[in-house]
Amino acid sequence: MTREDFQRKSPLVIFLSYFKRHKKLFFVDIGCAVLIAAIDLAFPMVTRKALYDMLPGNLYGVFFAVMATMVVCYFLRSYLNYIVCYFGHTFGIRVEADIRADLFAHMQVLSFDYYDRNRTGQLMSRLTADLFELTELAHHGPEDLLTSCLTIIGALIVMGTIQWRLALVVGLMIPAFLLVVFLMRKSMNNASVSMKEKTGHINTQIESGLSGVRTAKAFANEELEKKRFNDANDVYKGSKRNFHKAMGRFSASMEFLLCSLNVAVIGYGGYLVMENKMDYRDLLTFTLYVASFIAPMRKLSNFSELFANGFAGLNRFVELMRTEPSIQDAENAEEMQVTEGRICVNNVSFTYDGDLAVLRNVSLDVAPGETIAVVGPSGGGKTTLCQLIPRFYEVSDGSVTIDGKDIRQVTQQSLRRNIGIVQQDVFLFADTVLENIRYGKPDATEEEVIAAAKKAEIYEDIMAMPNGFDTYVGERGTLLSGGQKQRIAIARIFLKNPPILILDEATSALDSVTEAKIQRAFDALAKGRTTLIIAHRLSTIRNASRIISIADGVITESGTHEELLQKGGIYADLYTTQTALQ
Repeated sequence: MTREDFQRKSPLVIFLSYFKRHKKLFFVDIGCAVLIAAIDLAFPMVTRKALYDMLPGNLYGVFFAVMATMVVCYFLRSYLNYIVCYFGHTFGIRVEADIRADLFAHMQVLSFDYYDRNRTGQLMSRLTADLFELTELAHHGPEDLLTSCLTIIGALIVMGTIQWRLALVVGLMIPAFLLVVFLMRKSMNNASVSMKEKTGHINTQIESGLSGVRTAKAFANEELEKKRFNDANDVYKGSKRNFHKAMGRFSASMEFLLCSLNVAVIGYGGYLVMENKMDYRDLLTFTLYVASFIAPMRKLSNFSELFANGFAGLNRFVELMRTEPSIQDAENAEEMQVTEGRICVNNVSFTYDGDLAVLRNVSLDVAPGETIAVVGPSGGGKTTLCQLIPRFYEVSDGSVTIDGKDIRQVTQQSLRRNIGIVQQDVFLFADTVLENIRYGKPDATEEEVIAAAKKAEIYEDIMAMPNGFDTYVGERGTLLSGGQKQRIAIARIFLKNPPILILDEATSALDSVTEAKIQRAFDALAKGRTTLIIAHRLSTIRNASRIISIADGVITESGTHEELLQKGGIYADLYTTQTALQ
């Protein structure tokens, strides 16, 4: 479905659209379910025929032949049940997988600011727990609804031919049933939505607790983490309790109505027998039909619970799919291919959520192949400036151009393909060293990966690992040292080989010896490329073409290392302080 479809269509229409790809499985499931309903409807009719004609007429051969036929039918019914169970769940899982794939793909499109506002555990809940309920709804929902309705209508018609007065009593119970479903569905749905939100909350707490387990142990705060988890767990239990209360009220009302139906049929049917307006054999047949009538009524009551859970998950899915990325490609966006690498920042201002200004009227021209070092106190806007160039965030005012093209007029993917970024907080995937380096160029050969590792001064470390390039790095690279993680991230950039480099504290986790080696490699890589380096360790940027100092969202100084020392400003103070501490 297109983005416009999600905005325009109702959640139910969106849900049913996922059935199209697997319609063969769906119709097999529904067809078998209808045959099961037909067999269930046939048995009371066969019983009535036996009681009226076969047994009184001593047609014992016919009677046992019919009974044998019913046994065969029930064997068939068992096989049809297997098909419904297996293929129905297969259908539901495929629908769930398609929905999850679309949801994950949409999450990849959302901008940085969305992830700034939302916790990972909440998003994981949307991708897992919410969609599980949709599997059940996709499988059982249409099947239970259709077969129940067919069985109820079929049973009512047959009962009407037997004794219309008694059939009318049964029929009058249906509006009462529907009224209970209507009145209680909303409360169940609200309770289900609340439960899913609390599930996301506890998933967030689990994710936070497991990710921070080393910090918790370092501070001996295991008990504090247990308390936080137990608090979240209690909130989750409370939401479950509210849902189960709503479900209990619904179930109790349904059971009362269904049990009352048996009493009404026997009571009124007995009266008709006493008045000689009905044969006892018809009353027996009627009770059999009531049994087959009650089973689909129970299915419908279960469907209400299924619908409440599934639709709550569906609404949360649609809500997320309707969330538009704050940064989108222009309608006529072009593919960018950087040829020179000239970067121009023109009177750029930026605020997060329109609140506190991070950058104010910043202008900067970076010539092709120039290396610019960005320094300044923490929170001054260094990283923010560099995040605006690959358009991770949108400028509030002004513009950023590369080779004369406004970056808002080119596709985000083509823009970022031309920019290589190494950040201070390195993220490695739970995979092998080889695949983590190859992430910089997914189609790279093993020889290219090895060459990149050598340039990043990580090759010898990799070869000393248990499985070389096939060594598993652990969750977020926890099995590697900080310096190794940093150098693997640097190797990615060597492999990507982009025309523009942004290095955000890229050597911060390295010892002095390795840092010197990496610095030489960076110098070689930076030749002929436009490079921006954010650095706190000023000794690493003395050879930069130009150094700019940013404080309080404005550029306060610009010049070479020697020029800025002579000015005696912020840079000179920072350099003097660092030199004194060494």
